[in-house]
Amino acid sequence: MKSSDSNPLRPAELLAPDAWVQIDFLSDLHLAPQTPATLAALQHHLLNTPAEAVFLLGDIFEVWIGDDTRFEPFEAQCTALLAAASQRLELFFMAGNRDFLVGGPMLKACGIQALSDPTVLMAFGQRWLLSHGDALCLADLPYQAFRAQVRSPAWQDQFLAQPLEVRRALARQMREASQASQAQSSDWIDLDTSACEQLLEQTGCNALIHGHTHRPAVHTLARGMQRHVLSDWDFDGSSPRGDVLRLSGDGLLRLHPA
Repeated sequence: MKSSDSNPLRPAELLAPDAWVQIDFLSDLHLAPQTPATLAALQHHLLNTPAEAVFLLGDIFEVWIGDDTRFEPFEAQCTALLAAASQRLELFFMAGNRDFLVGGPMLKACGIQALSDPTVLMAFGQRWLLSHGDALCLADLPYQAFRAQVRSPAWQDQFLAQPLEVRRALARQMREASQASQAQSSDWIDLDTSACEQLLEQTGCNALIHGHTHRPAVHTLARGMQRHVLSDWDFDGSSPRGDVLRLSGDGLLRLHPA
């Protein structure tokens, strides 16, 4: 099973159980063998957070080239961590632009429930719209064309049919091409405000929670609606960073990992 997007006009809905008192949202960890401190921070948080549920809203991995990689040393370590965490809390995963090939075998091995993008979470008497965010960066036309290509079942079937080493090389080439394109452009593209407002209205939500942009903030939209942006995580660099948004009956709170 490969990830796919729901119809944005009719997103999936998830009702939080009454037993949930706190819910954590995080995204954009970009886990890789070169980020051991970030992986350790995730491990510490998952094993110590008081939340009953944790929502991983995309780009948890720097790259994911197929569920057969879960047996590789680093990926196996991540799989074991997530599987252990799922024994004490509910884990949910929404695909990002780096890990959209996370599929059924990996999720099953980790005890994680898949989320379509977007998803409406009904919790604490409110409707919260969840998304990774990349699909709403409408002004980035080259990326949107690329996204449509790689999210198609035909492209994914063809890619996953390649040997593991070939997939690694292809992923490296795509990443290098993306970095070169970003270096040539000084424009930074955010989520389209009108599209966010329209989607919130269509889904009956007042708040959007998303990642992708690595620019944590709270944006005020039309008619009192809000857009809450998740932080990326990097505990291996010279300026450690990484926040969690925690939802409870008192609303949203931004805090450092547990």
